[in-house]
Amino acid sequence: VGPGRGSAAGSLVAFAIRITDIDPIPYNLLFERFLNPERVSMPDIDVDFCIYGREEVIEYVRQKYGKENVAQIITFGTMLAKGVLRDVGRALNIPYGEVDKIAKLVPNVLGITLKKAIAQEPKLKALAEKDPKVKELVKIALALEGLTRHASTHAAGVVVTPRPLSEYLPLYTDPKSGGQVTQFPMNYVEKIGLVKFDFLGLKTLTVIENAVRLVHAGKSRDFDLKLIRDDDPKTYELLSRGETTGVFQLESSGMKEYLVKLKPSCFEDLIAMVALYRPGPLGSGMVDSFIKRKQGQETFKYDFPQLEPILKDTYGVIVYQEQVMQIAQALGGYSLGGADLLRRAMGKKKPEEMAKQKKIFLKGAEENKLNLKKAEAVFDLMAKFAEYGFNKSHSAAYALVALHTAYLKAHYPVEFMAALLTEDMENTDKVIKNISEVRAMGIEVHPPDINASDRSFTVDEQAIRFGLGAVKGVGTAALDSVLEVRRNKPFSSLQDFCERVDLRKVNKKVVEALIKCGAFDSLGGKRSQFVAALEEAMDIGQRLQRERESGQESLFGSNEVVSFGGNGYGQLPEMDEWPEKELLSFEKESLGFYVTGHPLDRHRDSMKRMATCDAAALPERTDKETVRICGIVAGIKELMTKKGDRMAFITLEDLSGSVELVVFPETYAAAMELLQGEEPLLVTGEVDIGEEACKIIVSEVQLLRDAKERQTERVHIRLTTPGLNDVQLRALKQIVQRYRGGCEVRLHVVIPNRSETVIKLPERLKMAASDEAMMEAEKLFGYNVMSFE
Repeated sequence: VGPGRGSAAGSLVAFAIRITDIDPIPYNLLFERFLNPERVSMPDIDVDFCIYGREEVIEYVRQKYGKENVAQIITFGTMLAKGVLRDVGRALNIPYGEVDKIAKLVPNVLGITLKKAIAQEPKLKALAEKDPKVKELVKIALALEGLTRHASTHAAGVVVTPRPLSEYLPLYTDPKSGGQVTQFPMNYVEKIGLVKFDFLGLKTLTVIENAVRLVHAGKSRDFDLKLIRDDDPKTYELLSRGETTGVFQLESSGMKEYLVKLKPSCFEDLIAMVALYRPGPLGSGMVDSFIKRKQGQETFKYDFPQLEPILKDTYGVIVYQEQVMQIAQALGGYSLGGADLLRRAMGKKKPEEMAKQKKIFLKGAEENKLNLKKAEAVFDLMAKFAEYGFNKSHSAAYALVALHTAYLKAHYPVEFMAALLTEDMENTDKVIKNISEVRAMGIEVHPPDINASDRSFTVDEQAIRFGLGAVKGVGTAALDSVLEVRRNKPFSSLQDFCERVDLRKVNKKVVEALIKCGAFDSLGGKRSQFVAALEEAMDIGQRLQRERESGQESLFGSNEVVSFGGNGYGQLPEMDEWPEKELLSFEKESLGFYVTGHPLDRHRDSMKRMATCDAAALPERTDKETVRICGIVAGIKELMTKKGDRMAFITLEDLSGSVELVVFPETYAAAMELLQGEEPLLVTGEVDIGEEACKIIVSEVQLLRDAKERQTERVHIRLTTPGLNDVQLRALKQIVQRYRGGCEVRLHVVIPNRSETVIKLPERLKMAASDEAMMEAEKLFGYNVMSFE
């Protein structure tokens, strides 16, 4: 069960009876944000559960209160601006590519409507006026926008009633799960007076539970995560370095950048970062101010001394809804219940309600003998930030989960990463990313072992051991058979294995997959030898098992059965091991990824120099941004266009995951030979952010070694503005001056979700394409800011 969620984390009673795990007093969490006399709607307590425990909890509720009295809640998907354009385009048979281009013209603004998009984006308006087909598309889309598109089950909501649900509201059967669901959505369930509960499944809680179990089994039987300090230096050092892959809420590349700039030193900083890393605050400059003030690079003062205790922890920036409530109480004389109503009014931005509240606030300020001009300015500032304000209670509870995961990664890295790999075992891209992180942390990854591996990833001294459950084609029945037989004694040879496991469940394909991924390596043989000996070992194993079942076991047992091929029983044929390339290829075939090595390992440094992005970080880039990515071709799908030209969809794999490349005819004709080869490539193209995944529209393909051999002409330095300061820029200038050379320097200044400005630095600031310079810049900014062209 999670430490808390939502406004309930502000309740001391909830903490005292262990519904939540966070003490609201030290962090100024307000009970009135949860419950107050002015609140009309009933409060609810949201609870996070381990993903495997959520269904058990719902089943417990069904058993306790009666199946006919418990149901999950329906939710309706509606046609929003981009989605409605795509749906209508599909119905009008307009090619997907054309519709996608039109839909991407809709600005990425939360809650934007099609009408506002047309007003804001001249290209969309021009297209509709110029092309009758687009005009019809937009006209129909405007008429359908906002309508219900489909029904599904709410991710968390559960309703419980004293009598059968059918007496209160209509019900619906979810076609996917077959479960009982209300036909009324969440808000209407509450309006008719029913009590709803939010039971959420959170993967991170499962990761934490498994990591703690591994710690108990190995290093510390008495370890208790609830007793850790919230000011642990080692944890904040890890966070300040941006090494947060796998850390709850803090693992995106953007968040890593901000953590390195912020250098969090206390739990309050974590609470604030969880609240601030959202589109609204990022676009408003709040994050920038917060980081600069924390580092002492921006001065600030309080208009009234009453504001200091409220805003001190966030360096004068209004970050939380609770701060709006406290300011209203301190300056405007509101009760905290009344202040909660003011907060809601500010969030909804209704002009008549805002005018009414402003009058009440200024009257209270006057009674407190405050400067009314300053008080009005504070009210306007509150109204501005209330739009972005976040519930501090929720942020504090989630920051605690983030702290727990960061603590485990800092103090028990092997156990934590083993638990993370187990949880992501079904997602190949995530496993690849996590294995890359494990190796970067200096932790060894051992392949599956027929004697040492469990189902999931486990700790093998200071290394991580792959689980047998990660091997493709090894089903539950086969795995159960192997583990059950192994309990009696370890396997001593391939022949011993084939004699003892149930070969009706563990077939030849399963054993072959286990051999190819290295599971038999510890038995003292080469993988090529095991595969060569497999058929004979299985034949003998099946014969012995048939004899045992019929009660006709031969007098001398397996010793009587000798090799049909002339070898002594149990001996492996003499032969060479497969080449390394083939070994790795078989490893990938049986696991979905590489374990003992990667074809790109020896190109790691070159990739860092030449690429501007990797597969894992691609979704955080902006649409149509030009990127360079290095990798090897893992799959190719060729097709013909309507004109009869050949084009291709390519799966490119790097050390962090894989990405789809779209190669149109002209580029494909020029690069076909390279794309059909096996050499590492450097691919240049535009990011194409789709509904479900990111792709790259390729403009150029070259061999990585050719790109390396060419003289580097340019050094690109990419900086994001939030948290960027004069100290960093001066230090960067010193790096450029220290590594003088002949390469032109281009500075890319990125304002997130807004723009990218490219500045060509003067001739006197030309520099060398130096790995040392790249490492110094990465250390300064916490992420790879430098690349070479």
